[in-house]
Amino acid sequence: MRPIQMVDLKQQYHKIKSEVDEAVIAVLESVAFINGKPVQDFAEHLSTYIGSKHVIPCANGTDALQITMMGLGLQPGDEVITPSFTYIATTEVIALLGLTPVFVEVDPKTFCMDPVSLENAITGKTRAIVPVHLYGHAAPMAEIMTIAAKHGIPVIEDNAQAIGGTYRYDNGTRKKTGTIGIAGTTSFFPSKNLGGYGDGGAIFTDDDDLAEKMKMIANHGQRKRYYHDIVGCNSRLDTLQAAILDIKLKYLDRYIAARKTAADYYDRALTTVPGITVPFRALYSDHVFHQYTLILDGIDRDGLNKFLAEKGIPSMIYYPVPGHRQKMFEGFDTTKVSLPVTDWLTERVISLPIHTELDEDQQHYIVSAIREYINQ
Repeated sequence: MRPIQMVDLKQQYHKIKSEVDEAVIAVLESVAFINGKPVQDFAEHLSTYIGSKHVIPCANGTDALQITMMGLGLQPGDEVITPSFTYIATTEVIALLGLTPVFVEVDPKTFCMDPVSLENAITGKTRAIVPVHLYGHAAPMAEIMTIAAKHGIPVIEDNAQAIGGTYRYDNGTRKKTGTIGIAGTTSFFPSKNLGGYGDGGAIFTDDDDLAEKMKMIANHGQRKRYYHDIVGCNSRLDTLQAAILDIKLKYLDRYIAARKTAADYYDRALTTVPGITVPFRALYSDHVFHQYTLILDGIDRDGLNKFLAEKGIPSMIYYPVPGHRQKMFEGFDTTKVSLPVTDWLTERVISLPIHTELDEDQQHYIVSAIREYINQ
């Protein structure tokens, strides 16, 4: 049995090695390392795949969020509502821009933004809502968009963990996650479902004016070289990364299918194990399983984590400290926020290895180790 990884990028690379190597060499031969043709090609192909009129590549997923908030003209003191139960990038950008993070609760089944908590948090200062499609499960976008429309607030989707996912409406129509709000953002960090071999990110929008402004912001605030009309930043997707991502985009649906197969195996093996709750799938969400995250009840999570490590099985806790309890937000008095579901989840979640190269022998070994720990 091969060594078990949280994400086995090496095996994945070897399956597409000839294509990737050829693309990389072509970039090296062209020496167009910044804004080369593969960047535009990838943006066009991703636009077609995801169903968004504009795709703006940038340096990483964090920049994608920052550029979007700058593009929407958010000003210091404006409130931005987002879940506390998410990776820090979602929320640190809010503080970085001098905005005020307002943390809300998540649904204990889906791990995504709770619409009731969202509506209760809206004030006259609310200027944006940032739902997160966490672990690959879509947030309840129909409800979120209804609430946002009622109050005239733009929605920015953090789609870093759910690219390729689909949202199903009650009337049967479907949209890719990241294309429902005014804008969506994603990350191409190597471990993502569509990951590069370095950093990268992108923004999606159908709004022509917003797209033009965000392109300028990402390019030092210029539309024409050396003429800087607005304050911007320097955030580009490298040509090498674009060339690699363009190849991997062709395999994204296949990668997602492999993750779903692995998730189904875990479900069958763990659903009946006392003290374990396997990932929930809402009817509206086509879960793409960036992570396979369990909720433990009455099981020592740290003990299980250590036991699995001793067996050569990696596992991760995403995330042990929620945003409202992070020291970096002390100036916003976020520790006074009451988010009992979020606090409860941070004490009980644990993620198992899941990726495109995971095989049944490895999963059998993982499941057997979990059962051994619980039954000892």
